[in-house]
Amino acid sequence: MKIVISTDIYYPMINGVAVFSRNLAAGLKKRGHKVMVLAPSIDGKFKVEKDEEYGFTVVRLKSRKIHVYPDQINKVPEAKKLAGLKLPKVYYKNGLNVSLNCYKTIKRVLDDFQPDIIHDQTPGPVALAVFRYAKKNDIPLVSTDHAYPDNLTQQLKLPRAAKKPINSMMNKYFVSFLKRSEYATMPTEQAVADLIPQKRKPFKVPVEALSNGIDLSRFAKGKANPEIYEEYNIPKTKPIVLYVGRVDPEKSLDILMSAFIKAHDSIPDAHLVVVGDGTARPKLEAQIEKAGLGSNAHFLGRVIGDNLPQLYRTGTVFAITSKTETQSIVLMEAMASGLPCVAVDAGAIHELVKTNKNGYLCEADDIDAVASSLVKILADKDRRARMSDESIKRAAKHDISHTLTRMEEIYQQVLDNRARSI
Repeated sequence: MKIVISTDIYYPMINGVAVFSRNLAAGLKKRGHKVMVLAPSIDGKFKVEKDEEYGFTVVRLKSRKIHVYPDQINKVPEAKKLAGLKLPKVYYKNGLNVSLNCYKTIKRVLDDFQPDIIHDQTPGPVALAVFRYAKKNDIPLVSTDHAYPDNLTQQLKLPRAAKKPINSMMNKYFVSFLKRSEYATMPTEQAVADLIPQKRKPFKVPVEALSNGIDLSRFAKGKANPEIYEEYNIPKTKPIVLYVGRVDPEKSLDILMSAFIKAHDSIPDAHLVVVGDGTARPKLEAQIEKAGLGSNAHFLGRVIGDNLPQLYRTGTVFAITSKTETQSIVLMEAMASGLPCVAVDAGAIHELVKTNKNGYLCEADDIDAVASSLVKILADKDRRARMSDESIKRAAKHDISHTLTRMEEIYQQVLDNRARSI
């Protein structure tokens, strides 16, 4: 098949949409399909390139920077000070790249490529142009939704009274985005239930819960290379509370910081390792410093490539306190790496973490519960071993090979339905 994957958020950005889109393209290419990715350019200029590792085509659409949020590629700059006070960040030099008015370019590129099917990942400007092209040229369209409205509105720090109606409007928009397709997927059953109206009868598009999946050949239990500890200044013989992911407000990492500070009273040699960058990082670092635990916390910033699986292996327990996860690829990667997990019972996390099985689920924002759960795991070697085995067992269900096979079946089903209707 000739498959187009379109997205407004793409590698080298680091988030669930970007990671899944690239993994999907790579997996389909390995299976013999001809794959093209449509995504905004990261330097603003139109270009056609080959993925450096997997060899599929990436069309970088001309883009403009939106400076109200960083690009998730470059390090977030420190906030400037005035008279000793930090100024709120309202402008980022390395803003998000957005492709507006991209229909003509997409038409030219896709007229040449002649896709059999298009699979869109985001409800943004690229998607709107792709929808228009698919409708005009009678190209089958599949869509995947990866986000809750909170993923966006939490960034804006809206008043609670304003946030609820805005979330409701965004939810309706996300649903309308799926309705334009011939088949839709979301990463988990919970995400489907949260987004799609419970009365499914008027919702004519099939919607399936299909895991984003992870590459189990990359993420597996084992000892980290000794050089990793030295490169990132991580203590080799201390218990490590690990977090991997974006360091942004909607991830609620202030709860994790507070829980780690509290857990440290019981496990004084524990260290915290945060892998990732984002707008909340300076505030979180200050929170740890104020508690006098600066030497026990390591904020590593953005890490990609072969070092990332190695960093998972340095962990003793993985912790995530986000309340807005439609699935969480990093949680699956941690589980595949054999880590017990502490998480909050929000979003779709409960489909991955089971209390007393592979970790603990806590109530959202419950600092005491998160701290207590960390201590239980860090203090009990036998518990860790049992939970580690269970994490690996549960992660095996999310091998991306299963996702790729099912996605191929969905594409073929859509194409067959089209053929029968002619």
